[in-house]
Amino acid sequence: MISPLAYVDASAKLGANVTVHPFAYIDKNVEIGDDCEIMPHASIMSGTRMGKRNRIFNGAVIAAEPQDFNYKGGDTVVEIGDDNVIRENVVINRATNPDGKTVIGNGNFLHEGVHVSHDTHIGNHSVFGYGSKISGNCMIEDYVIFGGNVLVSQGCRVGTWSMTQTGCRFRKDVPPYIVAALEPTTYYGVNSVILMHEGMSEKIVKHISHAYRIIYQGNTSIFDALLMIKNQVPMSDEIQHIIDFVNASKLGIIK
Repeated sequence: MISPLAYVDASAKLGANVTVHPFAYIDKNVEIGDDCEIMPHASIMSGTRMGKRNRIFNGAVIAAEPQDFNYKGGDTVVEIGDDNVIRENVVINRATNPDGKTVIGNGNFLHEGVHVSHDTHIGNHSVFGYGSKISGNCMIEDYVIFGGNVLVSQGCRVGTWSMTQTGCRFRKDVPPYIVAALEPTTYYGVNSVILMHEGMSEKIVKHISHAYRIIYQGNTSIFDALLMIKNQVPMSDEIQHIIDFVNASKLGIIK
């Protein structure tokens, strides 16, 4: 399953049924799980820890050195879970420091030209559109959707089941369950179509909408808005997650 025209370092650890196509490059200090496929001209660099059934397409670079002036060399890592599709020319940087790591979870789809910078953590089952760029130290929760050419600034957080439309760029956190759109990026409503398509009840979606009306249209501070949500909106895991996410925001949330 390994082409004689590929380079695979003798110390690299490859699982069962791994396919390595011609002209792929697999460095030292690499671990690749079962049933992965590495396409021509993909580069799997030192520090890669990859799970099972991942497909890495042409020209992708996994565990590139971090583009961070604080990086002083040494062995750092990228951890990639199972069942990810990483398309052409995607770049994923490994961590800046040995005590950190860049993380990609399970079942994600990264379209052509996506860049994931150092120490960013991406959850599970998310889709990142063509050319989207995620800066360092970001936190992306599960089931996130980015359109094409989304730009995410350093240290931002993006909440679960949110959708950010094509061309947006933001420097603040995107709360869960919403649609982010326009320029500058702003709250555009609840991601209700996707939520209900994926099985969330109409009642919970209405409660989420009520919570965000208080936050974005309540003409009050975030602190008071969260108190009002606790008093006015029936509690559920989703409402609690909104409260916790907004409370934990260091950059503030998009307007």
